[in-house]
Amino acid sequence: MPAIEQRHTLRKEHRMSGVRVLVGTRKGAFVLTADGKRERWKVSGPHFAGWEIYHLKGSPAEPNRLYASQSSGWFGQVIQRSNDGGATWEAVGNEFTYDGVPGTHQWYDGTQHPWEFARVWHLEPSLSDPDDVYAGVEDAALFRTTDGGRTWRELSGLRRHASGPAWQPGAGGMCLHTIVLDSSHPGRIYTAISAAGAFRSDDGGETWTPINRGLKSQGLPDPNAEVGHCVHRIAMHRSRPGVLFMQKHWDVMRSDDGGDSWREVSGNLPSDFGFPIDVHAHEPETIYVVPIKSDSEHFPPDGKLRVYRSRAGGDEWEALTKGLPQSDCYVNVLRDAMAVDTLDSCGVYFGTTGGQVYASSDAGNTWAPIVRDLPDVLSVEVQTLP
Repeated sequence: MPAIEQRHTLRKEHRMSGVRVLVGTRKGAFVLTADGKRERWKVSGPHFAGWEIYHLKGSPAEPNRLYASQSSGWFGQVIQRSNDGGATWEAVGNEFTYDGVPGTHQWYDGTQHPWEFARVWHLEPSLSDPDDVYAGVEDAALFRTTDGGRTWRELSGLRRHASGPAWQPGAGGMCLHTIVLDSSHPGRIYTAISAAGAFRSDDGGETWTPINRGLKSQGLPDPNAEVGHCVHRIAMHRSRPGVLFMQKHWDVMRSDDGGDSWREVSGNLPSDFGFPIDVHAHEPETIYVVPIKSDSEHFPPDGKLRVYRSRAGGDEWEALTKGLPQSDCYVNVLRDAMAVDTLDSCGVYFGTTGGQVYASSDAGNTWAPIVRDLPDVLSVEVQTLP
């Protein structure tokens, strides 16, 4: 593309596109907005001040339809819904159904021990219907609503999998924290549970297959254990749905066969422990991770906050540091706290437990804080708006 035409295209993109960053924190939700240049940001919030907002996400089918997981140790779990991009909200979804038995945040039934409903960790709207949403909860179960969050039905085939008795909680609880929908295969769903592993359904959530072959986990007596692995996050590029990337409790992994097998791609990372992983919007082989020192020291190695990027789908990594603190930085970046936008110059965003949200408008080459001094950031999602 000639330089003049390219500049015209980018100027048009800046005029016509906007970006909305959805941030969940320990003490409320924040909505950050900017035009396509991503230079000046408006901050709205805190919404639901004082509540833990584990996840906040918009519908791909209707960008102004947002869902939020609002929870409190005192008042329980509420699903919030917005139809106007976060300007106003309504509480929905206080009725969940467990294997056909109505209840309001009670106990799972039908298992060999009680499974407690603690909170919703992750909300994943369907790709085509704003009323159709999946919810991953603690203790590990998957729910679905088809009426915009008013009622929820458990997809109990996952929790009833034969391997269920071997599942154990990770340090954060036994949470279903990742849901990935495959646009090329409408019935295919990927989930990840801490600490059980990754699972795939090819029939809309009725039946499930563990997909953990190739994962190695210290502490498991069987090196070929089907479950018991602490998967932190799974990412997929929609143009290559058979290729998955995983940040695990130690090890960055890759699968080229839909999760049937995995191989390690940690390469030259300073530490292969971390929580988030994401994929560039236009380059399926470009992935991002944020290493932290260890499973007991949840802060960046050497006190330097660095995002690492691989343009080769793993193995070879480069540190991205420009604009990030390179001394005395001891924050963490949690599993749901990284996202990418779909503008031509792909934007990358992440939030920290120190309350900063950083953005890069050039695919990670340079960084700047959008906002500082928020409560601990639990989740970051981004929408590219027409």
